[in-house]
Amino acid sequence: MRVKRSQATRFILALLAGLSGVVCPNARAADPVAIQFTLNRPINAVAAPFVMAQTSGLFSAEGLAVSINAATNSQEAIAKVASGASEMALADINAVMLRYRDKEKPDAAHAKAVFVLLNEPGFAIIARKSRGIQTLADLSGKSLGVVEHDAAARFWPAVAKQNGIKRAAIKQSVISAAVREPMLSAGQVDAVTGSSFLSALNVRDRGVPADDLVLLKFSDYGSEAYGLAVIVNPAFAAAKPDAVKGFVRAVIGGLSLTIKEPARAIEQVVSRMDGGARDLELERLRLILRDNVLTSEVRRNGLGGIDPARFDKSIDQLAEDVKFVKRPTPADVFDDSFLPPLDGRLIN
Repeated sequence: MRVKRSQATRFILALLAGLSGVVCPNARAADPVAIQFTLNRPINAVAAPFVMAQTSGLFSAEGLAVSINAATNSQEAIAKVASGASEMALADINAVMLRYRDKEKPDAAHAKAVFVLLNEPGFAIIARKSRGIQTLADLSGKSLGVVEHDAAARFWPAVAKQNGIKRAAIKQSVISAAVREPMLSAGQVDAVTGSSFLSALNVRDRGVPADDLVLLKFSDYGSEAYGLAVIVNPAFAAAKPDAVKGFVRAVIGGLSLTIKEPARAIEQVVSRMDGGARDLELERLRLILRDNVLTSEVRRNGLGGIDPARFDKSIDQLAEDVKFVKRPTPADVFDDSFLPPLDGRLIN
């Protein structure tokens, strides 16, 4: 009987403490879940939603302790997640397919994407109007710098085929990403493969007049590709599914804040950059939000997801450049189980 009375007494005391707002020593909140999150490149405007989620306390509100670091490219970010060095990362979703699906023995337990940040990736050919280029057809006889291992370059064969462009008639040369903007700005090539919100702005920032640049976006020529997405280590996702869901919710919140206050978001981003130019990054962010995030598909279907039919077409287009031993399906690459319900992803 004494035991029962003691238990009842502790229950009443605990109840009273809860009602009075007093926290009992044995009722401490669980420790936050630590997440190493890797960006696919040194920080710039693309990282704004993650920075806003961190600085606005959205990650901590989900019980997460998120540290943000940067890789040099998507392949490195994916490798960090695959090895467990990072729990999550931002990477090109097409690079996820390349890294895990064109091997002799594809790994069934590879990292998957759980949230698509860029519904439209911005893959493009950036050309000089002064070299007589206005459309894709004008590339015939011109010099095109195709950046090695570049995501846009992977989709160029499909875009060319779909639009009847004979690549043999173009003076293509393989170049590195490091010399892409310098070569185009110096006139060593007439056009390059790249990104509408990275290469195009960077070339203009190097002194090429804006009215001398033409942007041939692959999405305007039939490309179905998606872009940057949040990927997660499979072991972490299995062990901490609620943490992954909380991370995605926080990123959606950070993205919403970024959409509402882009100037504030860029202030936070630039403060973490090494010599970042505020006006350039703000322009970059506004372009990304307008052209790559807030697409008509996103306004219909909400942030973060994919259209399986469109994604399937993008796999076929990627296969024009990559010969998959085992062709992936959308479900092999993207897991929508960590997304919140549609009403939590719609943009007003």
